[in-house]
Amino acid sequence: MTRLLIVHHTPSPHCQAMFEAVVSGATDPEIEGVEVVRKAALEVSPSDMLAADGYLLGSPANLGYISGALKHAFDVCYYPILDSTRGRPFGMYLHGNEGTEGAENAVDRIAAGLGWGKAAEYVVVSGPPSKPDLEACWELGASVAAQLM
Repeated sequence: MTRLLIVHHTPSPHCQAMFEAVVSGATDPEIEGVEVVRKAALEVSPSDMLAADGYLLGSPANLGYISGALKHAFDVCYYPILDSTRGRPFGMYLHGNEGTEGAENAVDRIAAGLGWGKAAEYVVVSGPPSKPDLEACWELGASVAAQLM
């Protein structure tokens, strides 16, 4: 069985709604043989990252950058996983009330350094997530999980 690790920081109701939609898509009954593990960004460890076959990252965009919690996860895990996770797929969802480009660029750079492959387009939402936004989050979760089948 393969493992999808969802590393998330969900400090607001908007982030929580997006997280729940991603989890719902990733755990769709039609996706078989994929264990979905959820970890808060402040609790993730290098062993959690090493045990996963793919990743979904969720964060608010605070002041145009990823949350401190997601940054902390990468600070703790980056070097211990650097040579062991190359080629693994990842996806990301972001919630921001202003520009999210800095957050997107930061994850692009971190993922490039790790050698991860972008498995799906990022889902980026400003303001309250609409029904289409939540559907896009569901699709993101399902798409990344299905690639691990």
